[in-house]
Amino acid sequence: MSEIHCRVDARQLDCPLPLLKAKQALNRMASGEVVEVLATDVGSQRDFAVFAAQSGNTLLLDEERHGEFRYLLQKK
Repeated sequence: MSEIHCRVDARQLDCPLPLLKAKQALNRMASGEVVEVLATDVGSQRDFAVFAAQSGNTLLLDEERHGEFRYLLQKK
């Protein structure tokens, strides 16, 4: 498992806020660092997959447990 350098709690926030908070965190991070994002918005799954593909950042983890989503994104 990758080392987590930043955590973003975006639970209870609606789209597009979870992704916006993740982008803000990535902007403050160095290349290769990893941000963990927790979200409850179902639309975030699609948003994070598309964002990773378009931005070149790597989606290391996309999991759902009991209505809570957890993402690990590695900055390019």
